[in-house]
Amino acid sequence: MEADSITQQSEPGADQTGNADLVVGVLAELDSDATARMCDALRALPAELRIAVLHDAPQEKTALVSSETPHSSASISFVPSLLAKPSTLAPGLQSMSETYQSVFTAAEKMQARACCVVASKLEAMTPRLALRLAQPLFESQTDLVLPHYARGKFEGLLNASIIAPMTRALYGKRVNNPMGPDFGVSQRLFQRMLAARNGRATGGNRPHPLASLTPMALCQNLQIAQVHLGTRCHPPTDWKNMSSVLADVLTPVFLDMERNAACWQRTRFSAAVPGIGESGPSGQDTGTVDTRPMIESFELGNRELQEIWSLVLPPSTLFELRKLSRLPLEQFRMPDELWVKIVYDFALAHRLRTISRDHLLRSMTPLYLGWVASYANDLLASGTTSPDRRLERLSLAYEAGKSHLVSRWRWPDRFNP
Repeated sequence: MEADSITQQSEPGADQTGNADLVVGVLAELDSDATARMCDALRALPAELRIAVLHDAPQEKTALVSSETPHSSASISFVPSLLAKPSTLAPGLQSMSETYQSVFTAAEKMQARACCVVASKLEAMTPRLALRLAQPLFESQTDLVLPHYARGKFEGLLNASIIAPMTRALYGKRVNNPMGPDFGVSQRLFQRMLAARNGRATGGNRPHPLASLTPMALCQNLQIAQVHLGTRCHPPTDWKNMSSVLADVLTPVFLDMERNAACWQRTRFSAAVPGIGESGPSGQDTGTVDTRPMIESFELGNRELQEIWSLVLPPSTLFELRKLSRLPLEQFRMPDELWVKIVYDFALAHRLRTISRDHLLRSMTPLYLGWVASYANDLLASGTTSPDRRLERLSLAYEAGKSHLVSRWRWPDRFNP
């Protein structure tokens, strides 16, 4: 289903509900009990609020909501069939984009003051997830509520190694999960997102509902907050098949960099974002990763991808990468400054279309796996270093290396790999 067609459909659920103050799009697979408890938690919002829950579940689930909350609590109704179904033909993030777009479109159709997207399962507090995302939208006029998950050692590393620290360096705000996937969004922000999506831009130039929300809010000086949500349950990472993931996720991120260049080039320093709730422990998991195949992939890339990398990376970087490929496994370390320059240079090559964008991002896979292996070796060697402290050093390196990006972005012809 194309998200843009949602507004033209006549849905029985929408007609029954009419307008709503808050629209909650439930993308997570919640059972009937979790759904009922989520609705009970939402009843803690002010009594006059009308809440529409978009959830393709049997209508009888509305009867499962308990009546333990006071009769004066907010009213809740279910609205099935307004969510775009994930496409089997589109890549993961593109398919999710259509679903998020359908939540924004439904919120606009119902003239909602705000909307939330619940896409994750948490190890705890799942019933209160929607409430935690919604409260700041109504109590403090926040425009974007971002999740702050407790960090696991080897979970969400694509976000931790590229998306979050680069967002911090570019836009000057220390946000931990700029791409959610759980969000609270004000009417002002989702209307601007819809206007940008429905404007003149088409295809790859259109803002992405996940990748563009945070940059749009930051560039337009809207109010942002982070809410601590505990530990998110991540699906297992398939380290052997990261190429398509990198291309799928980084494409909209790099397109947003190009779209917002005038904004992020003016930013010089980063500042904290207001946090809500208490942070939970991080890095307590005992999971491990096998670094041997990662380093072997990095070494293979050094042998076979030099022709492509030489179109993107300067000779000094290629020299450093060749030195790394000769290190023993246990001594393998990729300096933060080197990794940051690699990411920034790939972003620039993506903008300049040095080679096919998809081919470009897929060729980054061995470099990313090399960084993951280096990060794993760092944690193993230090023993006491937490992921948060290790990744804070990486974030500072992104900020320090921003001048390299800005100078190359403004004058790309001054440097030719």
